[in-house]
Amino acid sequence: MIADQLFDWGWAIDHLDEVWSAVVEHVALTALAVGIGMAISLPVGVYAYRHRRAYAPVTWVAGILYTIPSLALFAFLVPLTGLSYLTAEIGLVSYTLLILIRNVVAGLDGVPQDAREAATGMGYTDRQLLWRVELPLAAPVIVAGLRIATVTTIGLVTVTALIGLGGLGIFILRGLGRFFNTMILLGAVLSAALALVADWALTAAQRQLTPWARRQRTVVG
Repeated sequence: MIADQLFDWGWAIDHLDEVWSAVVEHVALTALAVGIGMAISLPVGVYAYRHRRAYAPVTWVAGILYTIPSLALFAFLVPLTGLSYLTAEIGLVSYTLLILIRNVVAGLDGVPQDAREAATGMGYTDRQLLWRVELPLAAPVIVAGLRIATVTTIGLVTVTALIGLGGLGIFILRGLGRFFNTMILLGAVLSAALALVADWALTAAQRQLTPWARRQRTVVG
């Protein structure tokens, strides 16, 4: 009886199409934000790694963006870009930058010096050194940052419901307005499930792309 009062399965089944559309929108908003964030953070992180004086100001700017409350940021953007996907993505991307840039730099910092020296001795150019040695060896740390950014973004996407988007956040917002527990639970539980699935998928991808890291942990253990 209590479970029936908390969640109306009949309503959920009748609105499966709407739920699926919200899930697709949630995933699309997340994937686009993290993808753009990574496209920005990778070159910026590499530059900050190679030019250490740039690291502090870069992380300072990214840190300011990260600390701005999401509601305040969207309120600032709406008059400029409207109630649009652009507004949502500007906000979501800005929250990924600090996490991703820091992990790119930390991953490159962790590359063994002897690996660099060996590659240089083989005649690798700086570009070859970066793409063939440094980034592959830094991949576990970079992917760890990607996992954190993805899970964080999935949670933040729900806030964009306030500007008419938000994927599963729409159910939470409407449920609160109607005092309808089914919609609130549906949005919250599915958002959490998406975060878990995304984290698992990225972990599995990391293991496939960096098998040497797994073997190294096994040897150490």
